[in-house]
Amino acid sequence: MAFLQLQLRCTLAQQPAVEEVLEAMGALSVTLADAHADAPDEQAIFEPGVGEMPLWSEIVVQALFDADADPAVLREAVLSQVDTLDADAVAFEHVADQDWERVWMDRYEPMPFGLRLWVYPSSIAPPEDADSVVVTLDPGLAFGSGTHPTTALCLEWLDDLAARGELVGKRVLDFGCGSGILAIAALKLGAEAADGIDNDPQALVASADNAERNAVQLAVYLPEHDPAQRYPVVVANILANALDALAEVLAARTEAGGRIALSGILDGQEDELLLRYAPYFTNLRVSKREDWIRIDGVRRA
Repeated sequence: MAFLQLQLRCTLAQQPAVEEVLEAMGALSVTLADAHADAPDEQAIFEPGVGEMPLWSEIVVQALFDADADPAVLREAVLSQVDTLDADAVAFEHVADQDWERVWMDRYEPMPFGLRLWVYPSSIAPPEDADSVVVTLDPGLAFGSGTHPTTALCLEWLDDLAARGELVGKRVLDFGCGSGILAIAALKLGAEAADGIDNDPQALVASADNAERNAVQLAVYLPEHDPAQRYPVVVANILANALDALAEVLAARTEAGGRIALSGILDGQEDELLLRYAPYFTNLRVSKREDWIRIDGVRRA
């Protein structure tokens, strides 16, 4: 079975009306993407959650219709309801039916992080290698599959902690856990326990599901239900402005002498955060991967 695919560009202000008219015309699916996803924009790394507005200023909208849908009728419906759209922004093509999940998974290859840690999709069986630590994780709505530099920087940091004997037997806090990948990796690398905190209930569900798939125990909480506990290892892969606002909270969650890693920071944003965290942490170091920065340090006594 083939489909008719409509694609257009619109602004954030136009997006709700565009999506409404596409659904009214019988769209089988509507997907949104950042029109400038190749640019190093910290907002571009997150997908909008269910029912949430995207953060992107310009959006690519794709909608699938039955193959016999009339492109002229669809074009007229969209342009008449959203009269600020450019007529040239609406394009159509016929696409063949395929196993979309299979196509996506075929692109997702095992990825190494540090000396021992690997992230494998569930579609590929890892080799029998006693020296490797494998996290099984598929891409999903919650952020964090290892493919983004911010996640990779944190995974490499955890692998390095484990190699130096500073993770085994420790309790880890993954603040802004997303898919749970960092907490799960810490547990696989030898952490005694891990807690995940996120303000998105969907992320907590994803984290719990991924932990079960990896046969590890992960406790997940919304911020308001966060147990007041200090941790010897804290990792926070969130945005720079959130890291700035949460400096006191993250410092309070890190025990004296404990290790922290902060990621989700664009190159050029690190200087302000180094100043912000200097009263609480010593030995602050900066690591870079592509356009992204990780800061790690040790909690002052």
